[in-house]
Amino acid sequence: MLTRRGFGACAICSAVGLVATGVAAQGPGFTRTILRRMEFPGDRYVTLLVKVDIAPGAKIARHTHPGVETTYVVEGAAELSMQGAPDRTFGAGEGFQVPAEVPHSAQNGDRPTSLIVTYVVEKDKPLASPA
Repeated sequence: MLTRRGFGACAICSAVGLVATGVAAQGPGFTRTILRRMEFPGDRYVTLLVKVDIAPGAKIARHTHPGVETTYVVEGAAELSMQGAPDRTFGAGEGFQVPAEVPHSAQNGDRPTSLIVTYVVEKDKPLASPA
């Protein structure tokens, strides 16, 4: 039986899966928009430059990526929870990096938050998977 939590995770993965194909994706409380997709030489990796807009109070569920995520906070602030590191709030003008396959999640503050994210990920894998 599909639980509410399981359904939510499936919905997020479905939305995120669209990102890897170059289509804008939306999840509960956030929108991802592909700004640029750059192929690496060879067939293994792709770089995606993505704008992420997070609604006030939204939570991005715990997930992983098949490559490195590098994020710059354009406006607002969000708390990042990353396995192996203390929770930390990042605000406008700050950045962070999440290593490949490391589970992480985020909790937005009381204002909208905008991020610019660069993903360097394996081309044939989903951009994100629930963790």
